[in-house]
Amino acid sequence: MSPTTLPAGLEHGHVTFLGAGPGDPGLLTLRAVEALANADVLVAEHEVLDVVRQHARQGVAEVHTDTGPESDTAVGTGTPQLAVVDGASTTAGLPAVRDAAHLVMEAARGGRRVVRAVSGDPGLDTYAAEEMLACAAAGVPFEVVPGVAAAVGVPAYAGVPLRDAQGADVRFVDARTASDRCWTEVGASDGTVVVSTTLDSVGAAAGELVSAGRKPDTPMTVTVAGTTTRQRTWTATLGTIAQTLKQAKVLPSPEGGRPVIAVVGERSAAAQRDQLSWFESKPLFGWRVLVPRTKEQAASLSDQLRSYGAVPHEVPTIAVEPPRTPQQMERAVKGLVTGRYEWIAFTSVNAVKAVREKFEEYGLDARAFAGIKVAAVGEQTAKALVAFGVKPDLVPSGEQSAAGLLEDWPPYDPVFDPIDRVFLPRADIATETLVAGLIELGWEVDDVTAYRTVRASPPPAETREAIKGGGFDAVLFTSSSTVRNLVGIAGKPHNVTVIACIGPATAKTAEEHGLRVDVMAPEPSVHKLAEALADFGLRRRAAAVEAGDPVTRPSERRPGARRRRSTT
Repeated sequence: MSPTTLPAGLEHGHVTFLGAGPGDPGLLTLRAVEALANADVLVAEHEVLDVVRQHARQGVAEVHTDTGPESDTAVGTGTPQLAVVDGASTTAGLPAVRDAAHLVMEAARGGRRVVRAVSGDPGLDTYAAEEMLACAAAGVPFEVVPGVAAAVGVPAYAGVPLRDAQGADVRFVDARTASDRCWTEVGASDGTVVVSTTLDSVGAAAGELVSAGRKPDTPMTVTVAGTTTRQRTWTATLGTIAQTLKQAKVLPSPEGGRPVIAVVGERSAAAQRDQLSWFESKPLFGWRVLVPRTKEQAASLSDQLRSYGAVPHEVPTIAVEPPRTPQQMERAVKGLVTGRYEWIAFTSVNAVKAVREKFEEYGLDARAFAGIKVAAVGEQTAKALVAFGVKPDLVPSGEQSAAGLLEDWPPYDPVFDPIDRVFLPRADIATETLVAGLIELGWEVDDVTAYRTVRASPPPAETREAIKGGGFDAVLFTSSSTVRNLVGIAGKPHNVTVIACIGPATAKTAEEHGLRVDVMAPEPSVHKLAEALADFGLRRRAAAVEAGDPVTRPSERRPGARRRRSTT
């Protein structure tokens, strides 16, 4: 909108009313991410703060719903109450205002860029509309960034289409504020009805529709925590939904009921959902998976697990530190520049990082590799080199390991190789396989400690209790050291937890620690390991469906149940 004459102190301030969607952070729009990155102050209800804060810049002032005993945030009981909860310097000057509309305007004072984030879409939020009017009255410029409305996004994630080829009428009802006239109108229609309600009030909403004229056998789906990995959907009819929820042991919520989206109509039948439930049928849907690696190494693996529906929990078990005596590494890096080596072989992402840091320390870049052949032990190490500006000359065509690298490594030939020396930067605890193999091929090897791996600090008590108490559904072990270190800093995983190992050596170490190995990667790759775990989850789900049993996660098994150890 065009800025009007602003009151004193409000010059150049700006407010963005932003829809955070129904829960999945991936549903934020590109414009929303851009606005969050430029915000000075972030104002959000408590339930959407985690969705939006990851895109906000460091140091942004955060304001969210006050959940204390004096808060008044229950549906239909008043305007949102907000309080400044972040003590960063950018909060200086923000008043102790609890009313959202006044706080948004005051936050914009002095040129601040404010993002007001709401669940779903701002156009469907009553309070957001009131705050926009308040901004307009005060002359505060604002914009609106639409979001995915829960009434549309949640059914899509539940596999419940709202409209078919016949173009059925679709009505949207908020049961928490609907009048008798509203229920009468939707009851008289034979189209699809999307009802926003609470879990505790689903039965009452179904009763209203039956009283208004809908048949008790009309299909109904109810979804809680839609678009998140906690999503759960029940299928029943208007007449049976209350009993279905009771049999599923869905207990009343002490907070007054969790919000849910219910879809009612002949075209939302269970048969369609069985075929279209793409989200909840992901192979690892809702699984809490422990990823015991360094944070840098865990990032891409966690992204892959999320694509399978899992909730990754990264627990560093190894910390990477510089070598105790850096002189050897310094001499080797200088040797690269002076032409001492024919080859340099990288056996890990950490080795690439260590060499890159030395290069930056000396003011060097990727051009220093000119004339030197570069080998990488696997795809991830090769990607780290490419990010550094170096394309490796040799990556194993088969097994991604030291043994696989040796299979493709050419023997030393004095006719074609003017230099017979290889620089091998690696960890202090690396095995001698590659060194011995290169020497056997006729090469001289400078085996240099580029970094040390040490045991990380123990994770928080809550995480340790979840590991030992069966709170995790699976754990991925990517090396023998991750097994030893995790058990050392956090204890042994519970016997219901699925144990997945990257290879035979890691599996042997796990078994030596009393763990049963359920999954093993077909080749030593972290991404193949994640794929193998997903295949395991898919087979487990299919077996439950075929047997007519409910699909559960490993952590939902009967407490105290023991797994039979394999005899093979």
